Amino acid sequence: MRAKAPSIYGSEQAAGSAANTPARTFSIGSHVLTASKAVPGLHLVATPIGNLGDITLRALETLAGVDIIACEDTRITRRLTERYGISAELKPYHEHNAALARPKIMERLAQGASIALVSDAGTPLISDPGFKLVREVCAAGHAVIALPGPSSVLAALAVAALPTNRFFFEGFLPPREAARRARLTELARIEATLVMFESGNRVQDTLADLGAIMGDRDAAICREMTKLHEDIRRAPLSQLAQAADALETRGEFVLVIGPPADTAAMAGDQLDELLRERLAHDSVKDAVAHAVELSGRPRREIYARALELAKERNKERDPEGGDGQN
Repeated sequence: MRAKAPSIYGSEQAAGSAANTPARTFSIGSHVLTASKAVPGLHLVATPIGNLGDITLRALETLAGVDIIACEDTRITRRLTERYGISAELKPYHEHNAALARPKIMERLAQGASIALVSDAGTPLISDPGFKLVREVCAAGHAVIALPGPSSVLAALAVAALPTNRFFFEGFLPPREAARRARLTELARIEATLVMFESGNRVQDTLADLGAIMGDRDAAICREMTKLHEDIRRAPLSQLAQAADALETRGEFVLVIGPPADTAAMAGDQLDELLRERLAHDSVKDAVAHAVELSGRPRREIYARALELAKERNKERDPEGGDGQN
């Protein structure tokens, strides 16, 4: 009689048998290292966005130590596991099978399994279906452990040479022109640096729309981040839009757009007004932290100004204090 085929995520009994348990090791160059069994729960593991050398040591040990690695595309994740000699079992979890795979993952977690969730590249849950799984795992009372690491959003923001004190991540824009332009009009009102993804077959149209709607804001096109043919272009949006026809469209794109010119750095009188308002209720430290977040100005400058305003406020409260007169 033929044995019944296991479900997509198997069972704890099957996975726990000696015959089916892979070696918990990983390799770096010629060095083979032993990994401890990962603690039960869901491990959110950030993986390289291009350069496989960007993986962290903690991520390698966790991927080698879990019972299962749930990934968007097993072929892509296998390149990483083969590079580092990891033999943990790979199982698909993506937007097309999530409804079926999620209950199986929950069943395994209830049995005490340790499962890693990875995306094809970068940090899980950023523009992928992982948040639904995390929500259910948390609701069921299982542990969720985040392993920070590569992120195309933060990598692009760091190299764009644009204000980073406030940023808004949009993800992918609508594919249809009318919806895309409507959404860009809404985004143009946000007083922060904008970060968005775009595909190669739409990036030229998107740049044209950005130039028409957001004008001469400074921006950066980040293509193939951390990969062999990485390309970063910085210029006003109008210039990037004009040169879009000559843009190499193969690869992955992250677009970073600076805030409106009049909100990139708060004017001095506005800063004073903001600080006076906060100092009326908060400490200098808290007032400065709030002003740094909103103003786009350097912390050192804001701190010095906050001290001056705090002294003025104290003199207004006690005009005779400290002058030596009775």
